[in-house]
Amino acid sequence: MEIQIAVAKTNKFGSDVSGDTLEVVERPAGGYSVVLCDGQTTGYRAKQVSSLAVRKVISLVAEGVRDSAAARAASDHLFSVYHGEANAYLDILSADLESNTLVVSRNNPTSLFITRNGRTEVLSGSSNPIGNKHGISPEVSEIAIEAGLTVVMCTDGFLTAGRHNDESLDIPLLLNSLLELQEPSAKTLADQLISQALRLDQNRPQDDMSVVVLRVQPRSKDRIRRLAVNLPVTPAMTTGTFTNI
Repeated sequence: MEIQIAVAKTNKFGSDVSGDTLEVVERPAGGYSVVLCDGQTTGYRAKQVSSLAVRKVISLVAEGVRDSAAARAASDHLFSVYHGEANAYLDILSADLESNTLVVSRNNPTSLFITRNGRTEVLSGSSNPIGNKHGISPEVSEIAIEAGLTVVMCTDGFLTAGRHNDESLDIPLLLNSLLELQEPSAKTLADQLISQALRLDQNRPQDDMSVVVLRVQPRSKDRIRRLAVNLPVTPAMTTGTFTNI
């Protein structure tokens, strides 16, 4: 089998900075974790909040700390820095090769989508955002890694695309139609999903959009690990250092 992870994200129309921050970190006992955070403020303040939370999580996960404990620590850290005046939605999606499971840790009411055996399950809940107080814990789910398993994780800007035009994005229907193709890659799915969301927003996204696709392919063509990043750059962005997306 081969685990594929792909990300597609874009800023709110007219904004130079995204409040969504995403990082991928290798797990010390095998596997990878994707950490996605959506700062619940606007502009640079949202980016500062989400970046701070993500940096805290990835540093702890890289040291072998459990995802749920890393999420709690990130929440406590935000609370300490901003005194409860900044919060964020946080998701951690981990392919844990030590347990051979996908571990999903969520402080986010935005739905997550899981497709296996030809059926799409919507995982939603009422989990609290991080940063409001000390001791906030995530909702944790664990899924066996198996061929054909597909997980779509997103921020609310992606999920609510088209709402201002009285349209909506039917993720299960779209996902199932895309999976009818012969073993589509995670990148193909991520590109198609965000393209449809942008179409509903008439290519003027009303909020920052991020979508993560994790796909377990039945076969691997070799044993090479690959990571590719495509980052559109404007002249105003060419100074400084990029540490996350």
